[in-house]
Amino acid sequence: MPHADSAIIPAGLDKEAFWSHVHEQLGYLLAGQRDWVTNLANASSLIYNSLLAFPEFADGDRMVNWCGFYIDSELFPAPKLISPKDTPAPQPARLLLGPFCGKPACQLIHVSPGKARGVCADAYCQKETLLVKDVDAYPGHIACDGETKSEVVCPLLLKLPNEESERAIGVLDLDCLALGGFDEVDSRGLERIAKLVVDACDW
Repeated sequence: MPHADSAIIPAGLDKEAFWSHVHEQLGYLLAGQRDWVTNLANASSLIYNSLLAFPEFADGDRMVNWCGFYIDSELFPAPKLISPKDTPAPQPARLLLGPFCGKPACQLIHVSPGKARGVCADAYCQKETLLVKDVDAYPGHIACDGETKSEVVCPLLLKLPNEESERAIGVLDLDCLALGGFDEVDSRGLERIAKLVVDACDW
């Protein structure tokens, strides 16, 4: 099957079945690949295009207008072609824009104490999924796209063998043009996808 066909959505699915279908298709796409850049690129594309094909989100007023990842800056590969004198100074804790689908987005999000703000930073720091019905009412909301009305953000949580608790390494972020565009069914489906993505990659 061509890779693009994984975003074809069968007719008649309810939302629970839709997210199960996307999870299954993503598992096939990620099989045999461990690079996180490659896998997050395919994950964001599959989720975004699957939502555009799903009747509940296909309408223009309810469209998901952004889907992608922000990743801990420490996980980005270090430049290999710069000279030592050009080595950048250490930066405070932050998330950098990763693979996504949608309009251009904020390049970085601060997550260090005293600087963290916005839905992505809070989901990352709290290590909890945040479902925001109205982004304009959310304290510290960062407006990457003024058309966005609601948002859901799932942390990417990695359990290392030598650590007792899970470590947040990034977030999966979705924006919608409608108020209350996402619900708990979406949150649960995306949490399963977030876990699948983390487990499928070498970090």
